[in-house]
Amino acid sequence: MKKYLKIVLFGFFTWLIAFVVSFFIFPLKTSQRPLFESIMAVVVTICAVLFAVRYFRKVKASFLQEGVLIGVVWFLVNVVLDLLLFMEGPMKMSFADYMADIGLTYLIIPAVTFGLGYSLQKKAARPPD
Repeated sequence: MKKYLKIVLFGFFTWLIAFVVSFFIFPLKTSQRPLFESIMAVVVTICAVLFAVRYFRKVKASFLQEGVLIGVVWFLVNVVLDLLLFMEGPMKMSFADYMADIGLTYLIIPAVTFGLGYSLQKKAARPPD
């Protein structure tokens, strides 16, 4: 149970950090949209890497499975929390518009976690030097 709570909390923090950054740089969305989008992609990537590295510190085996698990859960946490704001909140976006504008950016998360899990799995399978 503690493991799954940690996974969901890390997913929440990846979303929260990106949300806070987007709040502060929101004026760029209208004046310099490409810069806004680039900053957000970098923020999501940094969060995914930092939380994945922290998560994998306690993992001893099945690295790829763990990477897939956290990547999928964190992606879903981020999208679900966003949808609460963007579909029902003040923004009123359709699901298709949300995915095209914001949601696809969150695919960075499983790309990072799958990659780290795969890399750690390969390293663990190699015989020691």
